[in-house]
Amino acid sequence: MHTRNLHRNGYPMAALCQAHPELSGYVINAKSGKKSIDFANQDAVKALNAALLIHYYGLKTWDIPNGYLCPPVPGRADYIHGIADVLARANGGVIPKGGEVKGLDVGIGANAIYPIIGSQSYGWQFVGSDIDAVSVKSAKSIANKNPKLSPLLSVRKQPNKAKIFEGIIQPNEHFTFTMCNPPFHKSAEAAALGSERKAIGLKGNKQKRSGKKPRVDIQANTNAHTSAKAKPDISNVKLNFAGTGNELWCEGGELAFIQRMIIESVAYKEQVDWFTCLVSKSDHLKPIETSINYYGAKKFLKVDMGQGQKQSRFVAWTFVE
Repeated sequence: MHTRNLHRNGYPMAALCQAHPELSGYVINAKSGKKSIDFANQDAVKALNAALLIHYYGLKTWDIPNGYLCPPVPGRADYIHGIADVLARANGGVIPKGGEVKGLDVGIGANAIYPIIGSQSYGWQFVGSDIDAVSVKSAKSIANKNPKLSPLLSVRKQPNKAKIFEGIIQPNEHFTFTMCNPPFHKSAEAAALGSERKAIGLKGNKQKRSGKKPRVDIQANTNAHTSAKAKPDISNVKLNFAGTGNELWCEGGELAFIQRMIIESVAYKEQVDWFTCLVSKSDHLKPIETSINYYGAKKFLKVDMGQGQKQSRFVAWTFVE
């Protein structure tokens, strides 16, 4: 994790339970002897997130509607700190702080996780946008219920699902940066298969932690590797981090979404210092870089991040000399 990530040393369960007593009901004894939770349990993950946001970022309360994406906080913090490093490069190595820095979180979701971390870590101001009315309502509710957050976060509904910046960035409005965790999958069926695979993996990890021999679910594994022609039943697929359709998939998947973002960024190159976006698949990096250079960006950066064995990254580009 990033050196400034507050979650580098794991979860202090006693302090977290004190901050958010509801978490106590989900604490278990891991095989390592440490206190943990069952990460395959959606309610447990939500309670842990609430505790982390209250304990580390000064929130009074945090909640999301059932079924909406409940992201792991530590990994989300790395993206924020990575953006801070990008901004520091153009500021004499010093991270700019305070409300003078304004970020746009494209797809804020119901959880508002990035503006929470960014505003409370660096004092940055945020605008969050989303195409989903429930997500917009939830993010606004989180801001309104938390006095430390409300002056630094405003939320706007994107009226056109085909647009990213248009309809959100207003004339004469300036942003220091934009950020986005784009939908990963190309279809609802692909999202369901991905969720199914992850659920199987979480179940296996839980059995390993308990010391039990993992049971091979032949039917589940068969379903997880079904060909694209055989559409899975997505009605009962549940994942510990949940997620609605627009949060998990879009037409063309991640690459198509980012390519649209790059094209749109040209129209707002005078209003945004840095455009950034997470990239889940490393195979997408080359075509993304090619497009960014084609449309005349002055600088392109790839910032690697890592949480344990998981490797991720985000790209950043600017039209400013």
